[in-house]
Parts: sequence; C-alpha cells; structure tokens
Amino acid sequence: MAKFGKKYVEAAKKVDRTKTYSVAEAVKLAKETNIAKFDASVEVSFKLNVDPRHADQQIRGAMVLPHGTGKTQKVCVITQGPKEQEAKDAGADFVGGKELLEDIQKGWFDFDVIVATPNMMGELGKLGRLLGPKGLMPNPKTGTVTMDVAKAVEDIKKGKVEYRVDKEGNINLMIGKVSFDDEKLVDNFNALLKVISKARPAAVKGTYIKNLVISTTMGPGVKVTVEK
Repeated sequence: MAKFGKKYVEAAKKVDRTKTYSVAEAVKLAKETNIAKFDASVEVSFKLNVDPRHADQQIRGAMVLPHGTGKTQKVCVITQGPKEQEAKDAGADFVGGKELLEDIQKGWFDFDVIVATPNMMGELGKLGRLLGPKGLMPNPKTGTVTMDVAKAVEDIKKGKVEYRVDKEGNINLMIGKVSFDDEKLVDNFNALLKVISKARPAAVKGTYIKNLVISTTMGPGVKVTVEK
C-alpha cells in the first residue's frame, strides 16, 4: 500500500492544484499521471450548482460518445414476440421475456444494461428492489424503455453512456481509456460538456458548472477550465 501511495504522490506533484487547464492539457496530464498498470478509464467529474431535490433540477439522460468508451457493454433485452428477433439481429447479448426476469430474480446479473419494451415494464417493475440499487432499471429518459430496441442496442454497443446527477450535485462519467488518442478523449469530453451544458435548468442562477475535473481510475484529478 505504501508503494502505491508513493507513486500517487509523485504523480500528483505534476499537477498544479492552483490552476485550471485547457481540456487538451488536462487530458495529456491525466494520461501522464496514470499510475495503473492496466488500461485505466479516463473519467470526468462535474460539480453542478443544482439542487436535485427539485424535480426540475434532476439532470438525467444518455448520449452516444463520438468515439465510444472503450468498454464493451453486455446488453439484456426484455421483450416478447417479433421484437426478440429484432434485438438479436442488432447484437443484444441476451434476449427474452419472463424467463430472463425469473433468472434475474434468482440473482443472475451477467449484463451491464437492460433495454425493455414498454409492455414489459409492469413485470420489470416488480424487480425494482433488485434493479434499482444497481442502476439497472430501464428508463424512457435514457432510451432504455423503447419500441425501437434495435436502435437502443446499437447505440449502447457504439458507446452510449448514461449520466445522472447525484444528491450532492455531481455527475461522474467515463469518457474513454488511457490508450485512446488525446484527440478522441478531447472529442468525447467536448461532446459530453455540450450535452451537460444544454441540460442547465432554468431555475439555476449564476455559475452552473462549479468544478470540472478529469482523472484516470487511480490517478490524481486535473481541473479543467470551464468556458464562460
């Protein structure tokens, strides 16, 4: 543990805590200060001036990053009838109806995302206590409750990410891997920033994005300059 601490301390020395960096500089520095031996994730953390206790300030949605996340998501589609074949053709990893719900009830979670057709939400709702805490409950706002299961599956496979503000006003999201070219990470960052900026609630007065940080899985945070 001490060895890890020393590496982190050395890496952190390269980051000037008193300044903010352009996104290109921040990406470069985050990669340089990565101390993991594996291909670590590159993450963005937003601190927003919102109060999520108010319904009109709950920021939630999904988007497809231009270059994906570098992580392959396993998709489980809960549907019946012709939509089953549509989901399979689109590349879903698991497709089915009540039999899959029974498996989940018994503790099967070998997937990352659930997509469901609206007619299955009544059955899925019964598993809310299992799926809710894991963040797996499908939601129309993130495009995971839909009749267009093919598009939903394709988007997720391309690198769709879901964002949601927590009760402290933070949003944390993966935008790629350390192995990505800097330009791809910058593109992904800018696409995400645009979406979060557009989601600004009308009730928010003054500064909306209070703090913006890029980091790798085990590396120090690098503050990014927020353009006014």
